[in-house]
Amino acid sequence: MAHVVVLGAGIGGMPAAYELRKALAKEHRVTVVNRGENFHFVPSNPWVAVNWRKRNDIEFGAGKYLAKKGIEFVPTGAKRLHPEENRIELEDGRSVGYDYLVIATGPKLAFDEVEGLGPEGHTQSVCHVDHAVLAGEAWRRFVAEPGPIVVGAVQGASCNGPAYEFAFIVDSELKKRKIRDQMPITFVTAEPYVGHLGLGGVGDTKGLLESAMRDRDIKWITNAKTERVEPGKMHVAELDESGAVKKKHELPFKYAMLLPAFKGVDAISGIEGLANPRGFMLVDEFQRNPKYPNVYAVGVCVAIPPVETTPVPTGAPKTGFMIESMVTAAVYKIRDRIAGKEPSHRATWNAMCLADFGDTGIAFIALPQMPPRNLNWSSEGKWVHLAKIAFEKYFIRKMKRGTSEPVFEKLVMNLLGVRRLKDRPTFRNPPGVDS
Repeated sequence: MAHVVVLGAGIGGMPAAYELRKALAKEHRVTVVNRGENFHFVPSNPWVAVNWRKRNDIEFGAGKYLAKKGIEFVPTGAKRLHPEENRIELEDGRSVGYDYLVIATGPKLAFDEVEGLGPEGHTQSVCHVDHAVLAGEAWRRFVAEPGPIVVGAVQGASCNGPAYEFAFIVDSELKKRKIRDQMPITFVTAEPYVGHLGLGGVGDTKGLLESAMRDRDIKWITNAKTERVEPGKMHVAELDESGAVKKKHELPFKYAMLLPAFKGVDAISGIEGLANPRGFMLVDEFQRNPKYPNVYAVGVCVAIPPVETTPVPTGAPKTGFMIESMVTAAVYKIRDRIAGKEPSHRATWNAMCLADFGDTGIAFIALPQMPPRNLNWSSEGKWVHLAKIAFEKYFIRKMKRGTSEPVFEKLVMNLLGVRRLKDRPTFRNPPGVDS
């Protein structure tokens, strides 16, 4: 009997647990270890930050839904991983042993890398539901006393999409309140151009996003290095293509939301051979760590190099479908290892993303996410906003039902040419596993 542990119950961890339970025979154990009781749907955090959603709309207790599928749940955070001992040391002093481990922790938010950044400083965040709730409370105070707004992402940030979403959502909300004319919006980003997204652009994201910002009178500063944030004032250096300072900006604000850079979590950071210098997990083409081959990683915690060198450092994002691709590859690999087979399934790292603008939006497909690509496609329209709402409901329902990839979802994605695995065989359940 094998014991497979999933560390993290987020957008990567929950699907990983469900897929493992389906793929493995019943005598094998699957356990999820998570800091806290709840799953929350991270892509909806920008809506929480303007009070379009309540916390309870996007968050639920994970334990009872995992239990329905025969998955054990430990709602205690990991203090330190001991890979030589196949053991996770928990924050309460207990330990959880494993035969195979899937790390799906998400990132540590590096607010400390910019003075005054983050909820404990002078800016808001939508990276976690706790932060989004605080941002929503600040938003209520702000609309009563309007003023300048600054939105964006600092140097090293690897997930720029939510920053764009939040800027447009804010614009839409202020227009509904008929107070947009009182509040200038400035978008600050380390990207070399609007729409780069840490991916070198996807299709015409540059043209689409620049046009959308002009239409909404949102000013922008690219190649921006955020130096520090003071109460009501942000200090930004705009660099040229050589990396030299082109212009210094002092941006006044009454409300600011900046995404931080990410790092690996403390539980794995600094473990030689497991994590890189920033604490991100090192993995091979099968999502497996080269030094500790029974340890796998999926999602934002995985080390991925930037797609290109930029004047101000930018990171490569790990989008939702790309994470699901990693999950499926890791699950197949673990199943094969338990069965004594050689690995043959590699993640495509394909990306399909819906970016909401409050009343419209932009969708893009990148096959694969990292260039060079077989397909670059992007499109704008009100349908994207509606699709994002529908996807929120659908994904949360999937996580409550205990299903990672329903048959109809698989069929639709295959028709679009967006597949999780490069070499996908016909799936057959092992003896003792229900269909």
